[in-house]
Amino acid sequence: MRIEYVDITNFRGIAKAKIEFNSHTVLIGDNNAGKSTVFEAIDLVLGPDRLSRLPVIDEHDFFNGRYFVEEGDNPKIEIELVITELEPDQHNRFKNHTEFWDKDSKIILQPGSIDEVDLPHIVPALRVKFVGYYNVDDDDFSGETFFCWPINEDDTLTKFAKGDKRECGFLYLRALRTGSRALSMERGSLLDIILRIKEIRPKMWENVLSQLRHTEVAEDPELGIKGVLEGVQNALKEYVPSDWGSEPILRVSDLTREHLRKTLTVFMSTGPGSYHAPFHHQGTGTINTMVLALLSMIAELKKNVIFAMEEPEIAIPPYTQKRIVDSIKNKSSQAIFTSHSPFVLEEFPPKQIVLIQRSHDGIVESQFIRFPKNIKPKQYSREFRLRFAESLLAKRILLTEGTTEANGYGAAARRLNELKGDKYSSLEEMGIAVFDAGSDTAIANFGEYFRSLGKIVFAVFDKQDPAQLEKIKAAVHYPFESEYTGFESQILAGTDDDLLENYYWNLINNGEWPESLHKYQYNDDDEIGIDEIKKALFNFLKKSKGDYAVSDLLGACERSTQVPLSIRKVLKSIRDILDTPPATDMED
Repeated sequence: MRIEYVDITNFRGIAKAKIEFNSHTVLIGDNNAGKSTVFEAIDLVLGPDRLSRLPVIDEHDFFNGRYFVEEGDNPKIEIELVITELEPDQHNRFKNHTEFWDKDSKIILQPGSIDEVDLPHIVPALRVKFVGYYNVDDDDFSGETFFCWPINEDDTLTKFAKGDKRECGFLYLRALRTGSRALSMERGSLLDIILRIKEIRPKMWENVLSQLRHTEVAEDPELGIKGVLEGVQNALKEYVPSDWGSEPILRVSDLTREHLRKTLTVFMSTGPGSYHAPFHHQGTGTINTMVLALLSMIAELKKNVIFAMEEPEIAIPPYTQKRIVDSIKNKSSQAIFTSHSPFVLEEFPPKQIVLIQRSHDGIVESQFIRFPKNIKPKQYSREFRLRFAESLLAKRILLTEGTTEANGYGAAARRLNELKGDKYSSLEEMGIAVFDAGSDTAIANFGEYFRSLGKIVFAVFDKQDPAQLEKIKAAVHYPFESEYTGFESQILAGTDDDLLENYYWNLINNGEWPESLHKYQYNDDDEIGIDEIKKALFNFLKKSKGDYAVSDLLGACERSTQVPLSIRKVLKSIRDILDTPPATDMED
């Protein structure tokens, strides 16, 4: 099975949204864009245990909390799903409710289109819908899930029951349930999901509770507690008949079954000895590996399962993030994630990345990420994938025309923030991702692309001819043109001479000067001026493109004024544009 789309009306922070999925999918977007709400909406439709909660919904589940109006019909929460790729058993179970889905047009065929059902792009589909509302007569909230087709003679819909939902195999793994609660007995934990799939119903509850309630812990008179309790009992007899109370006994617990579910947890060995500790006290690597193993077990047991998982990157190192995502994708019929991690996004082609954006009136728009027009799929290398993913996750983008510029502006912003935090901010602090466009001619294309995704786009670039400059200005929000034709020239012309001299001699004395630039390697007793040093450093920086040489140079600045004025002006302007506190005169 796989979900083709979810159509949401009036649910939580979403007034209206229609999100399409392309097999395995990852949802990205700003915080509070509605990503988790999309998962919660799907869970209302397909989650087999969701309708067991009372109440199923409450006033906070309605958009803007508006569930009642004085006149007219009360607002309703409506969530509709279309599911395709039914397994044979599922098709037999739902055959009376099956419709047909046009994979090309992304629509359900209307009655009368029977001639089209044999076309290769037309497939059987199941359409189901959750409806929630405020029941005025009961003064309570109600919610049910229905098959959308066929409509009964009395204009009602047939209920989509808990057993039907279990057949669909939807598993929603909230972020908090993938770590510290994975091996607890709480409802919805990974262990609980495995037990339910295997149809194992633990029968220990009554025995455990009985043992706890009949275990006395203060019988030894030397503890002193028993004598105090007897005193309470004797005092009580002075005021009330003896048959009103019984002898007070200190026991372990008054836990209920539900309390016990939250209390029981798995203990694991902490090392070569015999001591066991709660599993969540284990090392992060152990817990992460265990989570991966549990998810694999669920996928293998269920066979046909739709996973929805929030932020698999939480407290998990990059290589484990990628393993978890890859494993779930390979072992499930469909895997849907939310994420803020570029390492997770790396595992998805752009056509499976959905950008979610929500307006102030609750309208959610989504779009699949497409390749920029100047990038062919075969050029989507691992290195490019990572920086592309980082930029997709940011609100603001700084485009540069090379790796040296990308590293240099980042290093300069961090150093200026350290030296004069009242005037400068790091790019990270301003929420800006740096994207290396690769050349000045590519800046316009990438600027147009990121701007179409709703990003705020800044760009720094060398001196351009008038025609190319106009293209860049039209493509980005804030263009910053250098007066130089090379970043190395810009750095050497604007950096403090004393800093350049110290940087050069440190390279020489530390044995870091390249053998290939031997003719520019001077000795301490050589009489050379700053022009010779700048010429030597120009060749060194050109040779060291992408090797953080410029970053090292800028990071060695001891005063803000040692950073080239042209770079300071750009970073100061960006901070001002983003409505940060105004700074004083640039030259001080």
